[in-house]
Amino acid sequence: MAIYPGMYPYTRMRRMRRDDFSRRLMRENVLTANDLIWPVFVMEGDNQREAIASMPGVERVSIDLLVKEAEAAFKLGIPAMAIFPVTPQAAKTDKAEEAWNPDGLAQRAVRAIKAAVPELGVITDVALDPFTSHGQDGLMDVNGYILNDETVSALVKQALSHAEAGADVVAPSDMMDGRIGEIRDVLEQHGHLNVRILAYSAKYASSFYGPFRDAVGSAANLKGGNKYSYQMDPANSDEALWEVALDLQEGADMVMIKPGMPYLDIVRRIKEEFKAPTYVYHVSGEYAMLKAAGMNGWINEKACVLEALLGMKRAGADGILTYYAKQVAEWLKNP
Repeated sequence: MAIYPGMYPYTRMRRMRRDDFSRRLMRENVLTANDLIWPVFVMEGDNQREAIASMPGVERVSIDLLVKEAEAAFKLGIPAMAIFPVTPQAAKTDKAEEAWNPDGLAQRAVRAIKAAVPELGVITDVALDPFTSHGQDGLMDVNGYILNDETVSALVKQALSHAEAGADVVAPSDMMDGRIGEIRDVLEQHGHLNVRILAYSAKYASSFYGPFRDAVGSAANLKGGNKYSYQMDPANSDEALWEVALDLQEGADMVMIKPGMPYLDIVRRIKEEFKAPTYVYHVSGEYAMLKAAGMNGWINEKACVLEALLGMKRAGADGILTYYAKQVAEWLKNP
């Protein structure tokens, strides 16, 4: 049998894997602190911390403590934090008016962080579920259906209040039709030309969000309801491309896929199709599974977390929202 270059033994794929130096030289993707966005939960009060039972290691913190966390994140090289407010039950209403209160919890947190660490990017969540008495992301009609256009009007006011508080990025996570264009219009009209929009363009109606809903206090309000009428069907892939195309046309600067690990095929398709800045959310359920397995000694937590996030980079993500962000930045700094 004739032997040609490219065939064994002329080509031995294991040669380049033999030593650390050659493995590093051919490494196609590298995870750094520059890839991380840290989602954080902020609550009312001073010097307050509350553990989140379904997310061990993650806490709700008051604004004063959040500022300290922001300072620590900046020192670790994390580019941005994403703020999620824990709204007191007394402030929740059917119309979610607290969402655009200029002195609301999220707005005050933005101002405090930007005053203390102006170089740190601050991303705000534009959605109504922390503020509605029913726990849905939008306004509801008498039949329980989430109203699109009325919700968009509320989201526009919310996004503008965040921009006026100093947010660098507003991130609509609601999945209403047409909201990106309306938000972009109001930002332009009010002189917020450089406030970026991170659109949750492909947000699936996933079962991996449970611990997050515990964290922000919307699970009890939702009362077992679902979000199938506006979040995407996990069975669909082509629809995600359609959603992303619409959001980019309406003025989104970045697009998000949520959840992360079960949807890396979507990340790859979107990045290859649009070449736009593409982000992925390593969601609360993914965090909880890794954390629980690590705490029980079933997996090497550090190794598995780093592998999971590297897989998101490999799939095409330019950045990753992960509750592990601070810990990962510390791991990368002190390997």
